[in-house]
Amino acid sequence: MKTVLSLVLWALLLAAAPAFAVETAGSGVSWHELSPEQQKLLGKFESRWADLPLARQQSLAKGSKRWLTMPPEQRQQAKQRFKRWQSLDLEQRREIRRMYRQFTKLPPGEQARIRKNFRFFQNLPPEQRQQLRKQFQQLTPEERQRLRERLRKQ
Repeated sequence: MKTVLSLVLWALLLAAAPAFAVETAGSGVSWHELSPEQQKLLGKFESRWADLPLARQQSLAKGSKRWLTMPPEQRQQAKQRFKRWQSLDLEQRREIRRMYRQFTKLPPGEQARIRKNFRFFQNLPPEQRQQLRKQFQQLTPEERQRLRERLRKQ
């Protein structure tokens, strides 16, 4: 459960456009416009690049450019998050996507508050995070709701 919660929170923080984005007006990215490094990274898409939706081409081009500028430790973290995502079953992924869509509908101030609380929680020592999770799980549904409401007011 804590892995799913962690993944949900990471998903909420992702700023990249979702892979299922609706195709938008504009031009795609031609394969030859990509740098040689990007072409190498996206090599498995070369044969079908021209057939990809424009939004998907743009997303892949942007993502590959970002990947190439990441420091090695950041790339390693991204690989680990992707492996965790792949290990989730279909229902868990659906739930994370649902929560992400719900998060994106929140006002910017509410999103900022959630991000701030997430960063605070992530910066706690692992033992303290585990203790807080355990305490939260032991609360009744009513107590959990009161806690959520109190935190919203902060």
